[in-house]
Amino acid sequence: MRTPWEAAVFVYRGDQMLILRRTGENYWHVVAGVVEHGEQFAEAAARELREESGLDVGDRLIDLERPLTYALTPEFRERYGFPPDQQEVTTYNFAAEAPPGWEPVLNEEHDTYRWCDFDEAMATLYWPSAREIARVLATRPR
Repeated sequence: MRTPWEAAVFVYRGDQMLILRRTGENYWHVVAGVVEHGEQFAEAAARELREESGLDVGDRLIDLERPLTYALTPEFRERYGFPPDQQEVTTYNFAAEAPPGWEPVLNEEHDTYRWCDFDEAMATLYWPSAREIARVLATRPR
């Protein structure tokens, strides 16, 4: 069974942010995925980052300390395999700075990516929670 936690990683380089398009779903998001049973939130974020983009930041993952909770609709619960009694999911948000010249190597979850400024990222990201965290990251000193 799927856990009620997710980890999201907002990858940036200078004033640019990486966004990824979900394969077959035609929406833009950031690196994100389920926190597995027994896994720490930062461990899940680092794992998802390696799996979805090939980026290994070691211990340089930044905890944005902004968990966000969203309610599950019945359709979303069924589509993504959540238990029938689960009502919400909490996403723990992290940031990672990409090294100069690095480009992601995508896994099957995404079919393309792009670097964009924070305003474009906020306008393009599908999920409101991702837009909110991008806004937070845009105002952080880098």
